[in-house]
Amino acid sequence: MTRPFKLGVLALILFPLLNFAQSKTSFIESIESKNGWVDSVYKNLSRKERIAQLFMVRAHTDKGKRYEDSVAKVISSQHLGGVVFFQGGPGRQAALTNQYQSQSKVPLLVATDAEWGLGMRLDSAISYPYQMTLGAIQDNNLIYQMGKQVALDFKRLGLHVNFAPDADINNNPNNPVIGYRSFGDNKYNVTAKVGAYMKGLQDEGILVSLKHFPGHGDTDVDSHYDLPQLKFSRERLDSLELYPFRELVKQGASGVMIAHMSIPILDNTPHLPATLSKKIVTDILKKEMNFKGLVFSDAMEMKGVVKYFPNGEADVMAFIAGNDILELSENSERGINLIRKAIKEKRIRRKQLKVTVKKILTAKYWAGLNNYQPVNVDGVYQDIHRSESIELNQKLADAAVTILKSDSLIKNIDYTKKTAIVSIGVDDLSLVQRELTPRFTDVLNFVVSKKAANSDIQAISNELRKFEQVILTIHDTRKRPQSVLDYTTNLKLLIADIAKLNTISVLFANPYTIAGLPGIEISKSLIVNYQQNDDLQRASVKVITGQIKANGKLPVTINSFFKNGDGVTQK
Repeated sequence: MTRPFKLGVLALILFPLLNFAQSKTSFIESIESKNGWVDSVYKNLSRKERIAQLFMVRAHTDKGKRYEDSVAKVISSQHLGGVVFFQGGPGRQAALTNQYQSQSKVPLLVATDAEWGLGMRLDSAISYPYQMTLGAIQDNNLIYQMGKQVALDFKRLGLHVNFAPDADINNNPNNPVIGYRSFGDNKYNVTAKVGAYMKGLQDEGILVSLKHFPGHGDTDVDSHYDLPQLKFSRERLDSLELYPFRELVKQGASGVMIAHMSIPILDNTPHLPATLSKKIVTDILKKEMNFKGLVFSDAMEMKGVVKYFPNGEADVMAFIAGNDILELSENSERGINLIRKAIKEKRIRRKQLKVTVKKILTAKYWAGLNNYQPVNVDGVYQDIHRSESIELNQKLADAAVTILKSDSLIKNIDYTKKTAIVSIGVDDLSLVQRELTPRFTDVLNFVVSKKAANSDIQAISNELRKFEQVILTIHDTRKRPQSVLDYTTNLKLLIADIAKLNTISVLFANPYTIAGLPGIEISKSLIVNYQQNDDLQRASVKVITGQIKANGKLPVTINSFFKNGDGVTQK
């Protein structure tokens, strides 16, 4: 018998726990088990409320109270199944999660994109390295530990689903939407890294959503704005794009996200994204790969899906195709009504709805929502900045540093020689400069802004010829480090000129940017750090000063000089 527990406008459905205590089995195993809580909740929902469990609504904590209240109204009036949080702050999100849960008839499944931790979406939260950076690490246990730390952060904020890890193989350097979000272009390394991250999350009770099936790594179109096409043979897809997903399904992946991509060899229906293709979602992922977990659509508001299937038809088709959860419908109320109509018209079997809703409720049970407790809003900031997380972040940075060319100058650096430390792309002394300067007896720092005048660039180039050794650091301070640096031609020529000197060049940017810096390969030593952050700058200082040994390996092929797997392993 239902025993509601009043928390707010509506009641969260809760039930006695004695007869069906929380299982310790994996989510995939739990789907096959009879569950009293799931059956009871399901029976207490109307058909419209069951359909509503398929939908997750967008939420923010940086858009003001009016926006937050509008989301609350949608949750309480439509009885949606879940919420996807985007930008905001951790403390505000904890409080808003409690509010939204109190207004939901059934506990909400709460999700966010946290490929590199909560910092991907939230201010004042820890960001771990991008997946491209992690792709260089040789000890996958570090990535497993990161998964566990991210999971602890999730549980502290009342989150249950991480729309991560990214299982795409980025073998197109010009990919506008994946790039640094991928572990690299080697399918075995990608699979191993995704598996470690996934296991860390799932071992701590967090559901994953591997993305973007069947593979978004070799595209030149961003599906947020249009529909990409993947015009490869089935043999190519089987051997490359599909490989990580196939292997990770075998390892017990709890969720997979479908990409908005047209793949004619798998389904030649014109303009049809994979999200809406039964041949791809049901026949390949569910039947051929035997995937039993949750299938998430990518955001249903993206142009890659609604451009050709507007007015709610995409929601209906996505469910018919086999998606279990529809993320961010353009209009969830319309979507609910259209799916209800499609069931009446027998376009959708009632059994499919029953199986799907019970799977979603099982996910809620597995995530502990059968015993829902509000998030403690006190001490959130301190709890998600644990010393273990901070220490692990530095360990990850230390393990990622990659020496692409000779460590001879690094080993033989002379702190008594006249030395220049040059940082390009920043407007103030870099952390590398601040930490290295005290070690030298005769040193001068140069800071070269991206906006530096051509005359200043030439003057610096002339001045540097007077120095016996140079340490050059190249920085990309953009939030999204693309495959081409936003440097002027003269700045790139300056880098080439400096590389001709007795130089250690150190890159804090997307590794693909090396291809756009001709001449940098001449450097006596070349260190790659994959992105701009303080932990990686500290790690490079440690390598240059001999405090640690570099062990990173390049996770992508850049050009004929630098290929996947390259990297000097220091003894």
